[in-house]
Amino acid sequence: MARDSYLFTSESVSEGHPDKVCDRISDAVLDAFLAADPVSRVACETFATTDRVVIGGEVRGPGDVIRAVEEIARDCVKDIGYEQDGFHWANLKVDNYLHAQSADIAQGVDAAGAKDEGAGDQGIMFGYASDETEALMPAPIHYAHLMLKKLAEVRKSGEHGWLGPDAKSQLTVRYVNGQPVGITSIVLSTQHLDASLTSAMVRERVEPLILGVLPEGWVSPETVWHVNPTGKFVIGGPDGDAGLTGRKIIVDTYGGAAPHGGGAFSGKDPTKVDRSAAYAARYLAKNVVAAGLAKKCVIQLSYAIGVSQPLSIYADTFGTGQVAEEKIEAALAEVMDLSPRGIRTKLELNKPVYQRTAAYGHFGRAPDADGGFSWEKTDLTDALKAAV
Repeated sequence: MARDSYLFTSESVSEGHPDKVCDRISDAVLDAFLAADPVSRVACETFATTDRVVIGGEVRGPGDVIRAVEEIARDCVKDIGYEQDGFHWANLKVDNYLHAQSADIAQGVDAAGAKDEGAGDQGIMFGYASDETEALMPAPIHYAHLMLKKLAEVRKSGEHGWLGPDAKSQLTVRYVNGQPVGITSIVLSTQHLDASLTSAMVRERVEPLILGVLPEGWVSPETVWHVNPTGKFVIGGPDGDAGLTGRKIIVDTYGGAAPHGGGAFSGKDPTKVDRSAAYAARYLAKNVVAAGLAKKCVIQLSYAIGVSQPLSIYADTFGTGQVAEEKIEAALAEVMDLSPRGIRTKLELNKPVYQRTAAYGHFGRAPDADGGFSWEKTDLTDALKAAV
């Protein structure tokens, strides 16, 4: 039997976290290729350490983009805000090792003759939605993201210029009868450019900002705060700790509240089902909840390399469903073509909209007018209701 009263914790990291710097660069390279040619193939990885960024991977697209990779990387680091000794956008050494896509992979995933375009790899992908927040996201990860987005906003505006780009948050949320009702602990570690600041001084400055994004009444006198618990945090970003693309997959998704298939998203074009099918699974799960078919729902999709249609569709509504899960599974296959081509067409994924996903989560964001976060739309609800 599922527990209905418990504590659950999720974390988030800022755009200046070393791994997120790498995710941002990888997705910026991807966007540059898609802007130049919407059918480009990209699998870009980035590594960052003190005053160095290393970029590598497989690509198929315009050569002009490959030659612009160093400038793309510097622009990302500059926009994030790194101008410190040990990691400065103008002084970085950028190594570019991008090379042509493997012909063996290309023959499996390209369409040819009567063969539809196949999945770029085998794998399992999960999507999740819950009605506990307006974004239909789990509350712990949702508010952990909002805390850091607020700090980034006031840092970049100049209102709190003492803040550095690197930060991490963590929230422990109390659930009663299956619903979030309060926060038992708040953890924040944020880089500060003024070395004289103590942990107590940092808390005094950030506490009003944090309280402004959390639900009213969730923070009480009993809530435990840990702000910069190690003390001074001046050296941040890849100078303090090396970064790598794809190491924050739980931060990118549901904060551990739902399963993860294991594949990272950033730097991968939408023919890679690691990314596109995970977006499709979130889209389907969110529409199931938005349609009132369940209060929470997880969807699993599975694929084989070179095969266009998913091998399986699985739904679990955790006992909150208004109809049987097998009916939901059948309806999902009916309302959406879940081949790689079908997903890209439905969600319009061949657009340069991925750099913005690199920090503060790929899910729970408002759809953008230019097609960004299209997988957050709830335009399948009527079709799902009719199908079940």
